[in-house]
Amino acid sequence: MPSELVVTLPGGKKVDAHLGGHVVRTDQPVSNGGEDSAPSPFSLFLAAIGTCAGIYVAGFCQKRGLATEGIRILQRSHLHPETGALARVELDIEVPPGFPDKYYDALVRVADQCAVKKAIQAQPVFDVRTVVAGGAR
Repeated sequence: MPSELVVTLPGGKKVDAHLGGHVVRTDQPVSNGGEDSAPSPFSLFLAAIGTCAGIYVAGFCQKRGLATEGIRILQRSHLHPETGALARVELDIEVPPGFPDKYYDALVRVADQCAVKKAIQAQPVFDVRTVVAGGAR
């Protein structure tokens, strides 16, 4: 069953995504003609990777009664020097001193289950078309 969101263009370089009762706002940096009032769509895409891994790590810890305070995920994105396309993403799960080392490998495995990462790896097909509002042509 496909999910749906609605994207609107409120002006300038701003583009908003409406998902249920939420609005995700985006903008472009000033250097790209925007006002830098919100993250760019590509920045949100990158944030989706890290936050997805984070929810899996948080769930793992919560299920085992492990404190999540002090855990951070440091994400580094590497772009292809010629094409500018995303070439590699590194995620370092930083744990505080005293975090049980017997869980280090398990944290990596659980973060690896991130649905966003899996969706990217599946290389979904994109169908883009122009339609007239209301179905008229």
